[in-house]
Amino acid sequence: MVSTFHGLETVRRGMSTQQSALYTTGHNIANANTPGYTRQRVNFTQTNPYPAAGMNTPKIPGQMGTGVEAGTVQRIRESFLDVQFRGEQTKSSYWESRATALEKMEEIMNEPTTAGLANTMNKFWESLQDLAGNPEDLGARAVVRQRGQAVADTFSYLSSSLKEIQEDLGSQISNDIKTINSLSEQISKINKQISEIEPVGYLPNDLYDERDRLIDELSKYVDIKVHPARNSGGNSLPVAEGILDISIIGPNGESQFLIEGSKFSRLSVTPADDSDLDGINDQPTGAVEGLALVDESGNSTSLNFIPSGEMKGLIESYGYKETSDGPVKGIYPEMLDSLDKMAYSFITKFNEVHSEGYTLKIKDDPNNPSERGGAFFTPLDTYKDAASLISLSDAIKDKETGLNKIAASSLIDQDGNGIHATKLADVKNYKFTGTDGTNGYPFASGSIQSFYESLIGTMGVDAQEAERMANNSVVLLDSVDNRRQSVSAVSLDEEMTNMIKFQQAYNGSARMITVMDEMLDKIINGLGVGGR
Repeated sequence: MVSTFHGLETVRRGMSTQQSALYTTGHNIANANTPGYTRQRVNFTQTNPYPAAGMNTPKIPGQMGTGVEAGTVQRIRESFLDVQFRGEQTKSSYWESRATALEKMEEIMNEPTTAGLANTMNKFWESLQDLAGNPEDLGARAVVRQRGQAVADTFSYLSSSLKEIQEDLGSQISNDIKTINSLSEQISKINKQISEIEPVGYLPNDLYDERDRLIDELSKYVDIKVHPARNSGGNSLPVAEGILDISIIGPNGESQFLIEGSKFSRLSVTPADDSDLDGINDQPTGAVEGLALVDESGNSTSLNFIPSGEMKGLIESYGYKETSDGPVKGIYPEMLDSLDKMAYSFITKFNEVHSEGYTLKIKDDPNNPSERGGAFFTPLDTYKDAASLISLSDAIKDKETGLNKIAASSLIDQDGNGIHATKLADVKNYKFTGTDGTNGYPFASGSIQSFYESLIGTMGVDAQEAERMANNSVVLLDSVDNRRQSVSAVSLDEEMTNMIKFQQAYNGSARMITVMDEMLDKIINGLGVGGR
């Protein structure tokens, strides 16, 4: 038959279980503002009823409940939303890094403004038109030389500023690689800790939270795939989350393991110095030629892709080579290359036209008659780095005779003839044709002015697209995060409701003990006293 103290044990279990639920509620409230924390709940489980089935089972009307116990303390989390969040964060980080790089480029190019290259070159052309109207005026010639110097300075400023930002992007890539390697190492260590705790029969919820937080952060830098958990073995509970493996994913579905349990591989650039696997700006090519994963034994596996995320946005901005002997691609290398082509074509064509005119003869000096014009800008052998090397020729910069060396006349000894200055001003509209490419010009389509307008227009369109995509991806990321937070985050209102619920249940169990005590008191002290 049922024990007299059966009820006491039942309500004792109830008090103990409700107390555990109150402790967990307090833990949730305490961590309401902890980054990465996932709310927890106590899974209530009915204890085995009495009596159990058997040959000597007592004959009573039926099995009686024996109370409740705290089965497990489990996190409330939805893995599908985690996958969505990490995917959207990868996209958002890519577009944000790309948009930031283009925004910095727009600030440097500074178009359309009065301080941009286009306006500086227009003033140079205007000064040549003014010179055509008064070719003997040394003041007009001084303006031409000054405006020519301004053009050279602007080209040089744009080139040096873009290279500085490019170097900063390289440093940021290096920092991101170090961050990725640090996150990978931390995740692998947590995997090891989890594999040591789960077999004992516990759920290391705080370690799960920290691992998920680190994986979320890792998804910002590269596109990753979290593989199904592997069981830790031993007495692991069915709801234990196990050990996670993580792969880096390429745009076409290629993958390479980054973390396998307690082992991880370090991401590095190739080729890389053994002393600095994260070095970017030290690369001899000035561009990322590839990425590799180096395991703990030093074995290197090359990645044949650039994983999406912030890393890809930075690498596409900084510059990369698809093959070791291929051209350098990227936002900044292509802009620098285009500026070099423009600067080289400009100074080469301008010098060519300038050499066809005649200089101004020096008054009252028969030893210095007018002559064919020389180079206005210092000639260059190649277009590489032309934007940073452009400068006025020594003859034009000469303080005493430099102004006279500007070839504004179309005929010798006709100082009042400014026709050739007009031809110099028309260089901006010169249409390069297909045959110009074979004559040393790096681009053979359109004019110098239209080339630059196309360059700025393309940059503007790319910047607008990157900004639009960044804004859209942030909206999607916030939407997924809100849904995830609605499931996993701590709601103080909900926790306060739970606290009252568990408190009332605890009080009810305590009241039951009082009732059981009165019943036992009646049995022990109130029965069998009639004959006393």
